[in-house]
Amino acid sequence: MNPVRLALTMSLARGLGVLDGIEEVPPQQIDDSALTVIHGQDYIDAVRAVGSGSAALSGQLLERLFGLGSADNPVFTGMHEAGRLLVGGTLAAAQAVASGSVRRAVNIGGGMHHAMKSHAAGFCIYNDCSVAIQWLLDNGYDRVAYIDIDAHHGDGVETAFAADPRVLTISLHQHPATLWPGTGWPTEIGTGDAQGTAVNLALMPEVSDRLWLRAFHAVVPSLLEQFRPQILITQCGADSHRADPLTDLALTVDGQRAAMQALRTCADAYADGNWVAVGGGGYGVVNVVPRSWTHLIATVLDRDVDVTTPVGDDWYTEAVTVATEVHPDYARPPEESMGDGGDVDYVAWDGDTGQSPPEGITEVAQRQTDRGILATRRAVYPLHGLDPEDPRD
Repeated sequence: MNPVRLALTMSLARGLGVLDGIEEVPPQQIDDSALTVIHGQDYIDAVRAVGSGSAALSGQLLERLFGLGSADNPVFTGMHEAGRLLVGGTLAAAQAVASGSVRRAVNIGGGMHHAMKSHAAGFCIYNDCSVAIQWLLDNGYDRVAYIDIDAHHGDGVETAFAADPRVLTISLHQHPATLWPGTGWPTEIGTGDAQGTAVNLALMPEVSDRLWLRAFHAVVPSLLEQFRPQILITQCGADSHRADPLTDLALTVDGQRAAMQALRTCADAYADGNWVAVGGGGYGVVNVVPRSWTHLIATVLDRDVDVTTPVGDDWYTEAVTVATEVHPDYARPPEESMGDGGDVDYVAWDGDTGQSPPEGITEVAQRQTDRGILATRRAVYPLHGLDPEDPRD
């Protein structure tokens, strides 16, 4: 979560002209009361205390009770204020769309999807996505869809709304048998009256752009068409990239761009164009995240950047310098263009028919992907009045 990701993204987007004439709104420093719609007061107090050096708890007890002080969630000065600021950015984006002043908004600093009610997890202190969704529900919305394309399962958001039929959460992630947090199985479908509103599409390691897109289009659009959300919230973590040091998926920036464009199409087709996009994970902080999230900003703004576009000499020089200052595990040198030469020409899923894979895709990889597609469709499609076996649904 090195903040150089954000600085390099904004620098690249600005250098490519993506931000020309666009209003940039600083995140609001919200009151603690805005956090309590999701987080417990005891947890908020603990975060504030450890971040100011006044905590009565420390060490293993602090980690056991609140998840603070671990390797993933280290204590640092001002962590309460920093976490609250990330929430303020996503909340401001949601409020802007809700007010009707804009149709789309993006906060690349958001996407802290692992944070639980009273527990930090996975580099996430406060869950900005959940806070924004709850604010929407408290202010008249009754159908909110959340789509998470981070490599890790969007467990915090799913947990927050697993029993709320007003919220549809869809997470596409690396298979939980192979990656932390070990949740997000297709059988996790929500609880009570909300069964079917938690959707998990688990993908095996090394899944490519074409297979990821095949899976997305085989599951997501039909669910959105049935649910008809009033607004779409998307978490667009960049750690699905093949060069990410913490995950094992094999997307390129080209594939991530295609995924973002698919989300835009879904927002326009099924959510009246109302879309809030946030960042998330991504640990190739120099070579991947700035390009991926520049594409995210450009997609939200309808200023698509071609993948062959050079990053520019000035930004490349800046990124090389930054790479020397970042831990070597996360600082591969920058690329020179806005794409990786990825192939995003996917073949649509046609049902469980043993479809032969196209050139460049192995039978094993396609079979594994199709098995995941069917597992998800069979778990939730009937609960939405859809036929899991029929590719037309």
